[in-house]
Order: sequence, then structure tokens, then C-alpha cells
Amino acid sequence: MNSGPQDTVRDRILRPLEEAGLQGFHFRTWLTAGMGFFTDAYDLFIIGVVTTLLTPIWHLTTLDLMLLNSSALFAAVLGALFFGRLMDRLGRKTVYGIEAMMLAAGALASAFSVSFWMLFALRFVVGLGVGGDYPMSGVIMSEYSNRQRRGFLVNSVFAMQGFGLLVGPLVAVLLLHSGVAPTLAWRIMLGLGAIPAGVVIYLRRRIAETPHFSLGVKGDVQGTAQTVEHLTGAPVASTGTVPALDNRVSILFRNRTFLLTLIGTAFSWMFLDMAFYGNSVSSGLVMKALQPNGTLISHTLTSFWIFLIAAAPGYWVSAFLVDRLGRRFIQVMGFGVMALAYGVLWLVPGITAVPLDFLLVYAVSYFFIEFGPNSTTFVYPSEVFPVTVRGMGFGISASAGKFGAAVAAFLFPLLLVQLHLPGTMGLLAGISVLGVLLTLIVLHEPKGLTLREASQERLVEPEAAAGRRGVAQAGLEDRFVAAEPSDV
Repeated sequence: MNSGPQDTVRDRILRPLEEAGLQGFHFRTWLTAGMGFFTDAYDLFIIGVVTTLLTPIWHLTTLDLMLLNSSALFAAVLGALFFGRLMDRLGRKTVYGIEAMMLAAGALASAFSVSFWMLFALRFVVGLGVGGDYPMSGVIMSEYSNRQRRGFLVNSVFAMQGFGLLVGPLVAVLLLHSGVAPTLAWRIMLGLGAIPAGVVIYLRRRIAETPHFSLGVKGDVQGTAQTVEHLTGAPVASTGTVPALDNRVSILFRNRTFLLTLIGTAFSWMFLDMAFYGNSVSSGLVMKALQPNGTLISHTLTSFWIFLIAAAPGYWVSAFLVDRLGRRFIQVMGFGVMALAYGVLWLVPGITAVPLDFLLVYAVSYFFIEFGPNSTTFVYPSEVFPVTVRGMGFGISASAGKFGAAVAAFLFPLLLVQLHLPGTMGLLAGISVLGVLLTLIVLHEPKGLTLREASQERLVEPEAAAGRRGVAQAGLEDRFVAAEPSDV
């Protein structure tokens, strides 16, 4: 398809950003976004230890545990949708940092909870901030990235979650081992989540608007050219105009290409989080089911070593290889190994009676979760939707993921009772197989493409739509058209 004059303006202005090597602004953006994910992971996963401590103090029932483990995740469903749409309407710069304020306030206030329902409500506030951080940070990093290393940069933001996974159990072990009373320890664990969130608020409120948003949504040719020139040091001509793009959410559902993409990103994330979060948030319950006579410290230390040896390296292996192997390959491979590992834990008789064998297979599953779909389900939606609905496309995908996570965290304690450990692992194996099939059938590979190419943004450009009508009238096929002109 030949680019029209308006296409030339868009591509010409953004090309220096897409072709730039890794520079200082890439790493500043990574740090600003990544610290949020460190906080997200800490706040989401520390609740498993907290509820274990609170069970004898507040006499929590199984239903209470289910509610506390999942409250932040259910809230994240709403947070992702709300902030995803807000950032498309008001801009990335206008909104960024508000979600971190909510997270910090909720975490700090949680430490002063005096009842189950107060803690439940404040965990819900934390979850709104966590949910909002997913589309905000993922999209902003993607829109500041270059085409060759976009996967690495976006993945590296998410990889900061790995450090949060490590710090959570480490803080718990240090507090418990030092003799801090459980009645105080759980409050410290929750309150500490406000510190890293508070650190990034200032940085996030100062971040500049992304060139993709200022050009694609605002149509600000001159301002975008100046920003790109400032960031890259390359001269950018600011002549020409661009018309406004369609920013209706309905384009995600009326256009067949975007709808199939949304199904792929949303449901693969949901399948992943169902398999991952139930396991992670309830890791203490898994360790207790494996070693009924172990102490809380020993269970928490076991989880820490699994995170350190298997989970944390997986994030970074994914980050460094995603632009070489591709998102699709890594996601399929990861889901496949998860299915195999969970299947072994389900089908091999007596493996739960040999803790070391169980933990080895369990650790392998963790590595390939992080190396595979836990990273790629975050990268995919940051780059496969047009700029005007990128936040919403990401928000819907993250929302679906967090819904799956919330359902899993809510049901996991009950599943362990009803199905026992092997049966629960068999259920997770089946969910992982669904992730393999969906990725193979629906998702395409965006590695090496510019962000406008990966998102097929031309499908919502008025000038491109007009060109397609002319081609259609001439009876020719346009390889970019995946829907009728009236659907675009």
C-alpha cells in the first residue's frame, strides 16, 4: 500500500524515535515505570503472608482468606479499565502518577486497619492503583521505545516485578526471624509498600507527553517534532498537518482485526494469570499442603528461594531474548512448559510425597511462566492497538488478566481443599493448554516493526480509509484491510 502525504508526515516525524539507539531517556522512562511494578508485585504478593499471620489473630475463615487474597485483584480489574480509557482521553502525562498516589495511600492506610472489612476495603484501593499502573506504564514505555528494542524496554519494566517478588518474602522472613510480634509484623509488611510508590510519584508527574499521543491524538505536528528532536538529537521537519484519528472505543470491537487481537491479548493474559496468581498469592498454602509440619518461616523461605532461583531470572531472560525470538514464540513455549510441568505434578503418583522433586518441577514452571507468558502478555497489548485506543486495549487486556487472577486467588484455597494439590495442578495444566492454542490461532508477531506498523494504525487513519475506498471501488485488494470500510 502506497503511503499518502499524511502518512509521510506521521512516519517522517516519528521515524527518528523508532530508529534511535538506546539513550538516556529510555532508561529514565524505564526506571520511572519499573519502580511502579516493583511496588505492584510487593503489594499483591505480600498479602499471602499477611493473611497467614492474621488467621489466628482475627480468626479468619476460609471465606475471609479468599476475600482478602483476591480483593486487590478484583479492584485491579476496574483500575485497568478506568485508567486505560482515561489516558486515551486526557493524555499519558495528565494521568500518570495518579495511580501511584492511590497505591501509596492504600498501602499506608492498610497498615492501620482495625478490622477485616477495613483491610478488605483498603486492599481494594491498592488494587485500583495496581490495575491503573499496568496500562499506564506499559503504554508509556512502548511509546518512548525504538522498534528494534521495544520488546526489551517494555519487558524490562515488567521485569521489575521480579524484585518485588523477592523483597516481599525477604521482608517477611526478616521481620519474623527478628522476633517482631505477628500483631505488628503484618502492619509493617503492608505499610512498607507505600515507600517505593511514593518515590515514583514525583518522577511520574514530571514525565513529558509521548510523541505518539501528541501526534496521533492531538495532531500537534510542531510540538511532536520538537519533542522527538529533543529526545533523539536528530533534526525533524515540522511541516505538514495530520487529521484526527478515530478515538472511539467501538473500533476495538467493530473492526475484525482489532477484535481478534483483543481476544488474543485479553484471554491469553487471563489464562496466564489464572495459572500464575492463584499459585503465587497462595504460595504459603501450597507450601503448607506440601509440608504440613513446616513453620511459616520455612514456608516463606522456600517461596523466596523459588522466586530467587527460578522466577526472577526468567523475567530478564525474557527481556533480553524477546526481540530475537519474538513474542509469539516465547508465549507459546512458556504456556507449553507450564502445561507440561503442571501435568507432571498432577499425573505422577506420589510426587507430593517427595518435597524436593515437587519443588524442582514447581520451580521449572515458575521460570517458564516469567520467561514466557507472564512477560509477553504485558508486552503484546502495549504495541498492537492504535494510539487512540492503545490505553483501552491494554486496559481491557490487563483487566481480563486481573479478573482471571482474582478468580484464581479467590478459589485457590477452596480448590486445595476439594481437589488437593495434584488435582489443582491438573486444572492449571488445562488452562495452560488453552493459552498455547489461543496464541497460535489469534496473535501475530510484532517484533522489528515500528509501533505504527505493529498496531496497524493505518486502519483508523481517515486518509488511509479514503484510499481503501478508492481501491475497493476499482476492484483491487488492499493487504492492510481486515474489515469492510464501514467497519473502520
